[in-house]
Amino acid sequence: MFDVPLDAWYVWVGLAVASGSVFGVASAMPTAAPPESTGAAETVDSVAASDYAAVGDHPVPNADAARIGAESLSLRGAGGTTHARFRYGPVTPARGSERLSDVLDGAPPESRFDSPTAFERAANAARSDDPEWRNVDRISVRRVSWEGVDVVLVG
Repeated sequence: MFDVPLDAWYVWVGLAVASGSVFGVASAMPTAAPPESTGAAETVDSVAASDYAAVGDHPVPNADAARIGAESLSLRGAGGTTHARFRYGPVTPARGSERLSDVLDGAPPESRFDSPTAFERAANAARSDDPEWRNVDRISVRRVSWEGVDVVLVG
């Protein structure tokens, strides 16, 4: 009584629409895993929480670009975009300034800045800038202390 006759045209049209919908959903799924931002944020937190000068590196193999701010980071890749907040902050994004970037890469701050005050001003300016997407393959972190100025550089 409630059986659908399989030779009716509307059954075949409905089946074609349903099949097309399933195909569309399946083809829209990402082909790669999204980048894992939580591990990178935990690396930043472990360096930031240290009482002493420290260095950390975290590879981000699934990420094409990163956006690092004073309170959080975002990673973007073929699988999508992920976000993570820092528990210990604020941190200083170092890739906007060549001098801060040099300090992140291992140069002593006194070799790039005239005084601890100039170093602190540069760090404050970098924290207030809007974060930008930059190409990455790893996240680097360095905690630097220079005559009472403590800065956690991330890039």
